[in-house]
Amino acid sequence: MAVTPRADTPPLHSWRRNQLAVTAASFMGFTGFTLVMPLLPLFIHQLGARDEGEVAMWAGLSLGVTPAVTAVLSPFWGRVADRYGRKLMVERALVSFIVIMAATAFAARPWHIFALRALQGLFAGYGGLTLAMAAESAPRDRMAAAIGLVQTSQRLGPALGPVLGGVLAGIVGIRGAFFVTACCYAMAFALVFFLYRDPPPGTHHDDAEDGNAIGWRAIVSGPGFWLVLVAIFGVTFVDRSFGPILPLYVQRIGTTPERVALVSGILFSASAIGATIGNQACDWLLRRWTARRAIAIALLTAGAALWMFLSGSGGIWLPVSLALFGVGVGTATTAAYTAGGRQIPRGSHGVGFGILTASSLAGLAISPAVCGLLARSSLSLVFVIDLGILVVLAGVMAIGMPADTPCARADGVRTRVDSEPM
Repeated sequence: MAVTPRADTPPLHSWRRNQLAVTAASFMGFTGFTLVMPLLPLFIHQLGARDEGEVAMWAGLSLGVTPAVTAVLSPFWGRVADRYGRKLMVERALVSFIVIMAATAFAARPWHIFALRALQGLFAGYGGLTLAMAAESAPRDRMAAAIGLVQTSQRLGPALGPVLGGVLAGIVGIRGAFFVTACCYAMAFALVFFLYRDPPPGTHHDDAEDGNAIGWRAIVSGPGFWLVLVAIFGVTFVDRSFGPILPLYVQRIGTTPERVALVSGILFSASAIGATIGNQACDWLLRRWTARRAIAIALLTAGAALWMFLSGSGGIWLPVSLALFGVGVGTATTAAYTAGGRQIPRGSHGVGFGILTASSLAGLAISPAVCGLLARSSLSLVFVIDLGILVVLAGVMAIGMPADTPCARADGVRTRVDSEPM
């Protein structure tokens, strides 16, 4: 018997087109960002900071201020997006990035970069909004796949950006690389502007009330939502702890100085590739497991891989273990975002995903600073603490997270989504 599609459900190509728009825009934006951020210490040195400590201070402050400010403001911009449209807010963020990146090319003092990065944090937050747009456009049974695909693009961009940025700096200079980054954001803006269409109210939802907005307090009070936030923060903290210390660790285990950069790059790439596999595998897993089980097992997998990494002495063992670590991290991240997203009604996707993203940004801002301080006493201590965090998180999620993910409604009632295996 043929099933007649609901009148408010857009054709298949409509949500696919939206998925393409936000995925490609995320890839362009994250690639553009990482074209220039690894060059920041060199640029700061060119602007007059001669002492190595001064360069490190300005680079650290400039890199940390944007995610810190964005973490605070993400729920606010999400609420504005729920009221006036997510597409408009993403376009606003991308336009601000175009202007700020172009302006950075004209910086004359180190503090100019810090001020522009702080200003960028005021208008940022489009990463979380693109996740919300992907989740809201896709049918509910494809939410994990939609979120995973956007997160994959956000992983692949930073994997390619530093390499391309190094090449560009040699061709057009560091200042010219900032203009190229502005062009990347301009292309991302064009993709969203011309391809993305905001879904009509009620799309993909069985209950019309599910399209209404609810406050952030109602969202965070959902069963297990705080645990999802803790999981996202913890996974991001562990994942980003490698940046300041991995090259030093590679050198300590006996790698010759001329090969440290190459080996470190291979290890970072192995972790990123593993994470993209985990992002994509999550949809398959959530069709067979509950989110609680998927997150707990993924965290334990990442912990086991980290133990393998610490036990290895070199060779193929290191990239294999970090690739497996990436699979665990990628799976846990996508599963956590999906579990949280399924509790958020469509009308509150902006503020809901803003809260989820704020948790990730907090981990992103705190991790490098904390792990850099810990590494002063012992590099291995950072990895041991990371391993402990993963194991504890896995236990907390397995014990405390509800087995079912309810769907939030505007009237405060939460109903189970029994047709979707979690």
